[in-house]
Amino acid sequence: QVQLVESGGGLVQAGGSLRLSCAASGRIFSVNNMGWYRQAPGKQRDLVAGITRGGGTNYADSVKGRFTISRDNTKNTVTLQMNSLKPEDTAVYYCNAEIIDSQLHYRDYWGQGTQVTVSS
Repeated sequence: QVQLVESGGGLVQAGGSLRLSCAASGRIFSVNNMGWYRQAPGKQRDLVAGITRGGGTNYADSVKGRFTISRDNTKNTVTLQMNSLKPEDTAVYYCNAEIIDSQLHYRDYWGQGTQVTVSS
């Protein structure tokens, strides 16, 4: 069974940094696009940053220049380095990955979510 397990997150003061990591495990044939989304209370879940298998990246305008997404294809992991954090970055952050499993089934997977809280 394929799953995504996140780590990192927590409470930080404005201007601080946090690092989120996510690892895909299980019977995996290939991991395609990976990304991080976030959802604040009462709001929809939005894309924060995405990365292709080849390393191409895209970011939400609100995080450009502050957040960096990276991945390790050998370990099926994706990381989000968050710098210069602002109170408006407070949200539950979710890892996402497009995975082909060992039976060649293609599916979108989500992590369990990790809370990021930025105090002013």
